[in-house]
Amino acid sequence: MRVVLTGATGMVGGGVLQACLEDEGIEAVLSVARRKVGIEHRKLTQLVMPDLFDLAAHGDALSGFDACLYCLGVSAVGMSEAKYRRVTHDLTLAVVDALSRRNPDLVVCYVSGRGSDRAGRSRWMWARVKGEAENALFARDVAAYTFRPGLVQPLRAHRPRSLSQRVVVGIVNLVFPLLRALSPGLATSAVDIGRAMIAAARGKPGKKVFEPRDMDALARTRTRP
Repeated sequence: MRVVLTGATGMVGGGVLQACLEDEGIEAVLSVARRKVGIEHRKLTQLVMPDLFDLAAHGDALSGFDACLYCLGVSAVGMSEAKYRRVTHDLTLAVVDALSRRNPDLVVCYVSGRGSDRAGRSRWMWARVKGEAENALFARDVAAYTFRPGLVQPLRAHRPRSLSQRVVVGIVNLVFPLLRALSPGLATSAVDIGRAMIAAARGKPGKKVFEPRDMDALARTRTRP
C-alpha cells in the first residue's frame, strides 16, 4: 500500500507516520506539509509546499496512491469561524479532491475530533465545522472514514514549537497511562490512531466513524498487507 500523509509534523501525524514506517505492508509514504519532517527513511518522500491549496498543481507526483491519511489540523482557540473553516473544511476537501482525481480508488482516513457534530447543533464552533467536514467527505465519491480521538498521547520525541504546548505534551505523557486505565474511551496514543487508520484503509470496514474505543480495537487487528 502506498499512502499520502498530511500533518506529519504534528502531534497526531507524527504518530501516524511512525505507524506507517513500521508497517511492513506500506511500501511508500508521501508526506505533504509546509515543512520537513525531521527524519529520513527509505519509505518516506516529502513534498514541502507553503500553501496546500496548490496541491493539484503537482500533478504526477500525486499518482499511484491507495490511501490518504489526513492528520492536518489546527486548534480553534482564538480563531474566527471563517478562518477555522478554511483550514479545517475547505483545505481538507481541496487536498482530497486533488488526490482523488489522480487516484480514483483512493481511501481517505480523516482525523476529526471527539464531539464533532454532523447535525450542526453544537454550541462549539469547532465541533460544527468538523462535523461539516465529515459530512462533505462522506458525500465525496471516495471511501472515507473519520477518526475522533479525545486525549492523544504524542510520541515521546514530539516537541512542539511553543513552550505552552511543550508543557501540555509533558503533562499528557505523564498522566496518559493512568487516564487510559481509568477511562479507555477517552485516551488514545498517536501511534494507535495511525495503526487504526492503516487497518481501515486496508480492510475498508463497514463502520465509518471511529471513536477512541473503536480506534483501540481497530489498531489491534492484524489486517493482511
